[in-house]
Amino acid sequence: MSGKRVIGILLTGSLLLTGSVASAKKKKAAAAEGDFQPEEAPAGDQPSKVLERAFKLYDGEDFYSASIELSKVVEGESGDAEVNKQKAEFWMGKALYNMKYYSASLSYFDRIVQKGPSHAYYNATLKWLASLSRQLPDSTGILEKIGKYNRAELDQPALEKVRDELYFLLGKFYYQKGNFKEAVELFQSVPATSDFYVEAKLFEGATHVREYQAKPAVEAFKEVLRTSAQSEDPRIVVYQDIANLSLARTFYSTGQYDLAVKYFDKVSQDAFDWANSLFESSWANFMLKDKGYSKALGNIHTIQAPFFDEYIKPESVAEGMTVKATIYFYNCLYDRAEEAIGDFNAIYPQVFQELKKLITGTTDNGELFEVAVKIRKQTSGLPEQVERAARGVLGDQSINRRFDYVAELDHELKLYDKSDASWKSTNIAQNVFADLTLQRSLAVNEAGDLARRRIKRLTEELAQLIKRVIKIEYEILAGQKGELEEEVKQEQQVIQGRSARHGSEIRADDEHEMWPFNGEYWRDELGYYRVKIVNKCGGAAPEGAPSTGEAAPAPAAGGAEGGGGADTGGGAPAPAGGDVP
Repeated sequence: MSGKRVIGILLTGSLLLTGSVASAKKKKAAAAEGDFQPEEAPAGDQPSKVLERAFKLYDGEDFYSASIELSKVVEGESGDAEVNKQKAEFWMGKALYNMKYYSASLSYFDRIVQKGPSHAYYNATLKWLASLSRQLPDSTGILEKIGKYNRAELDQPALEKVRDELYFLLGKFYYQKGNFKEAVELFQSVPATSDFYVEAKLFEGATHVREYQAKPAVEAFKEVLRTSAQSEDPRIVVYQDIANLSLARTFYSTGQYDLAVKYFDKVSQDAFDWANSLFESSWANFMLKDKGYSKALGNIHTIQAPFFDEYIKPESVAEGMTVKATIYFYNCLYDRAEEAIGDFNAIYPQVFQELKKLITGTTDNGELFEVAVKIRKQTSGLPEQVERAARGVLGDQSINRRFDYVAELDHELKLYDKSDASWKSTNIAQNVFADLTLQRSLAVNEAGDLARRRIKRLTEELAQLIKRVIKIEYEILAGQKGELEEEVKQEQQVIQGRSARHGSEIRADDEHEMWPFNGEYWRDELGYYRVKIVNKCGGAAPEGAPSTGEAAPAPAAGGAEGGGGADTGGGAPAPAGGDVP
């Protein structure tokens, strides 16, 4: 029976669950016109009357009319020279941005990026790519477009106002491509005074983790804690949660389970992924053997509370039941282990079968997208436990961004429908509509594909858990018959120096009280449940048995046999996501 779970640390472009503070500040000026004026126009032929008219309309903020005139120039209808066509192309991207057609705007700026430095507005486009990155998800390929530029091109004086942001974005691009050395250099180039400093440090730490370099990873995450502790911005607390969770996972991966538990416990209850963090903490406590069993079981009890239906990963609850069964098994509490297995079997084999039917019976990604939308709205008509499990894997920040992007495209299509009929009859309007229609089709397919992969991954994890449960059932039966293999006997926890009749004592300090759990969950008790363990293996520990350590008194009391109180160590575990380190 495997005694250790591997907790991975990955950071995606979705890292920051609630959105970045820097992005929140920047979005207040959505049409960042003041910050994004290009350099002096290149020398060349005089602009045509059409182009001059387009500029006047643009300056007057009549962006719809300006887009019509700019389109004539771009398509060669005005007789303008190439240098003026390039100018019109750049202004077209700006006009569409100000019209809030972000997808179409990106398409025009992409034309410039593909032409490279030969385009007169190649460098100026970087500023607008930075602005669009706040409106569009990474899945639109915006990081790849920024990745066309090299570090030297980011250092030009004209980019001073957005340089830190561009360092961060280009670093994310290199991180996703696995170019870790370049990524770290860029993240470290973001100064401490920048709005993007904390995010850059988080990604720097995650990059070190990807390179199996725990020491610099820990330093980067601790710098996030130091910086956020000095900040007066209440939104910065999300970074503290992510840093604490990242440190906990890093220490877990290096076998430092006491430190892992310490940092899991520092994550606030307000964090998006607090429930999943409680589950991960239960594994760290499990690895502490007798010292952590009570808290591990208390955490597993906590994540089964109804408050977490929208936040806990279904596989975490399912796996938690197997951890619970394993702890009872190691303590020869076979009846309690059988109860945990029974709870698992009452739900998850059926969930597994229904989810398999869902992904095999819906072969088209577009069709699965529509089903996923209903699942997220709780209107799919699937059995409650099945819908809840599917919803659990369709709600992280990475997949949210893809569904949000489809919603953004739908919004832009509605904006198009409501626009003036005379504008809709023009070439540029038809181009915008065609782009929106194409991008929505691609976005729906991508979101449906990601939903499929998430549900498929869940079924694979459930399949492994079902196999694990079968093995635990076999071991329980063997244990009841006294026929355990020697290797398993050596893993069973035997409390040395104690009477087999006395479990680890649960105590509350002077500031807290102990209350028995009466079947009803209370929010202020979540995270502080403890379960009393009475080891029934008896006898002395077999040679080679794992070290037990001393049973640590729980500062907070209660549990599945008691609850309530607050841990003086600073709260219960939490955050990120999916898509963090």
